Amino acid sequence: MLVYEYAARGSLHDVLFGLRRIDIIPVHTRLGIAVGSAEGLAYMHSAVECTIRHGDVKSANILLDDKLIPKVSDFGTTRLLARGKSVKTERVVGDLNYIDLIYMEHGVVTQKSDVYSFGVVLIELITRRPAIHDDRRSYVASFVQVSLDKQARHFFYQAITSEGDIKLLEMVGEVAVECLKPNPEERLDMKQVEQCLFQIIGQSTQETNYQGDVSPAPDDIPLLKDCKNVVTTD
Repeated sequence: MLVYEYAARGSLHDVLFGLRRIDIIPVHTRLGIAVGSAEGLAYMHSAVECTIRHGDVKSANILLDDKLIPKVSDFGTTRLLARGKSVKTERVVGDLNYIDLIYMEHGVVTQKSDVYSFGVVLIELITRRPAIHDDRRSYVASFVQVSLDKQARHFFYQAITSEGDIKLLEMVGEVAVECLKPNPEERLDMKQVEQCLFQIIGQSTQETNYQGDVSPAPDDIPLLKDCKNVVTTD
């Protein structure tokens, strides 16, 4: 018998854009969601004997409990491989709004494919603008350009007015840009993404409001004691 946690808040996509939308999400809460999700993916990529690639990272696959603690979910396209190897699929599966161009063109799934998709999720999280795919990949290209021009604040949710909060989101945006580089070899790996986000939390003026370790307590998920921030669904 499989036992799952109840994701009281639904998915990150629900909270940002859907029926469970929360109008005001404090910046420190967004940082907690970002780093918790990164921690789960980093664990998948590097903390187990075999490499795990999610293959369909998106805001709809990041579930949130009643405290908005994130759990990575939905492993229908996951690949379990020996470390250092890649896999080629005959067809691309997953949401086109988040898929890496290399994966889309060549069908090659790598850990850096997950990193790219997570970069798109970070944009959604800090801008509250849902990812939209088009042939020019304008959603990603527009954000990368304004971030490089130090104008990313114009993309942020208008309810965020604190200069300190804006600076924190700008730093998260810089991490997103590193995840979204066209050449996969130039992207951060998920462990580096996690570390960068933790450093941003360390600079937060609201650090005292942050709940600390966003991982679930081991006793909370008896069947998944070795998988922090990772929830499987069928």
